[in-house]
Amino acid sequence: MPSANTPAPILALVDAVRHWPRRGALIGLDLGTKTIGVATSDPDRRLATGIETIARKVFAADAKRLFALAAERSAVGFVLGLPINMDGSEGPRAQSARAFARNLAKLTALPIALWDERLSTAAVERDLIAADASRRKRAAVIDQHAAAFILQGALDRLARLDDVPG
Repeated sequence: MPSANTPAPILALVDAVRHWPRRGALIGLDLGTKTIGVATSDPDRRLATGIETIARKVFAADAKRLFALAAERSAVGFVLGLPINMDGSEGPRAQSARAFARNLAKLTALPIALWDERLSTAAVERDLIAADASRRKRAAVIDQHAAAFILQGALDRLARLDDVPG
């Protein structure tokens, strides 16, 4: 497992981008109670693709798998979906995501961005239903699709930052 002398920074997306090199893949995470959906971007950060759904076990094993996936793709950072309530407040799921980020940050130097994931799973489920995916097929892929949805939203936001002068 990669380790860091000091924990990796945990930042909002617009702040995290300053800690990442200009190019390099990002790993997107949709954290659930039983699974972690994982997605990756291309090195130019234009397109997010779901890559795996990790069945959660213990944190150390989950982190080891995430670091292996990040290393395989030469990732430069993580984007973790933060489940904000519709009214903008943070409930137990957001607190759990923040705790996961803090624990992950202790083991890596890769900066971690938090990205509002409101409605990501619902949007992905609608898309999968529209594509006529069976309930079984949806269950097998929804978490990695949600991770890709979260990461694509972050990539789109980063692209808009690049379009702003100065």
